[in-house]
Amino acid sequence: MITTEQIHRYRRETFRLSQPIQSLDEAIQFVNTRGFVFLWPIQELLLPSLWVAVAGDRPVPNQHDDPAHITWRWKDAMLSKQVWYYAKILRKKATILSLELAPYFYALTENYGDIENDILILYRQGKITQEAKAVYEALLHHGPLDTIRLRQEAHLSSPNSDARFNKALTDLQADFKVVPVGVAEAGAWRYAFVYDLTARKFPSIVEQACWISEGKAYAKILQTYLTSIGAGTLQHIRKLFLWESSTILKTLERLLEQKQIVVETLQGQDETWYCVTQILDK
Repeated sequence: MITTEQIHRYRRETFRLSQPIQSLDEAIQFVNTRGFVFLWPIQELLLPSLWVAVAGDRPVPNQHDDPAHITWRWKDAMLSKQVWYYAKILRKKATILSLELAPYFYALTENYGDIENDILILYRQGKITQEAKAVYEALLHHGPLDTIRLRQEAHLSSPNSDARFNKALTDLQADFKVVPVGVAEAGAWRYAFVYDLTARKFPSIVEQACWISEGKAYAKILQTYLTSIGAGTLQHIRKLFLWESSTILKTLERLLEQKQIVVETLQGQDETWYCVTQILDK
């Protein structure tokens, strides 16, 4: 049996509440240690975030002069540096992956390394929209583009195309087809992301993913997640990753057989909790 106090003590360390991040180097190390984090905390989704690791467990303020908004500047500055992988991924929210974990996520997508034909196959199968195909092909043929130019080349620059363009861009990021690679002084606000194809910007991720089976990818990602949160339920896992319950249970069974995790109950509850062994010492 574990207690709520044990979980809180464990997460104070892994979420960096006990020792806040104070530099970019520490932020990079945090991402590398945790494997994947949100940029901002997302309500009802249990995962460390860079914001909380810097600012503490408090809401993200609207004031742009809040000192913890340095996380935004770090994110922008690192887009072209390839020190981590940033895009809208988990639940299509801003996520930062370590370069070690990114190939495991990529291995679970329907990307096979053929940057010209993969998109056509998915489009013919009805798995992506016309708008997503247009955005992807604009980057394929023209190279990296800022958001303003990308809309023009994809023929989605009219005001009534806003929602369709944004959805296409988000869907392509979540499926590891497109990734932000910089910031340009473009548009009315003189601020626009620059996008490129994931396979072109991060060829090493594609190459590494070729050797990772689905089972190994699920196990690595889930083990990394449980190491970050210490203990979680089936509901926590399903809510974050949106995986099928059968896939989650099969992966948990694999981790249990490998003695990577243990099953416990939380004091005062009947629900099953899946824990890393380190939490038992807290």
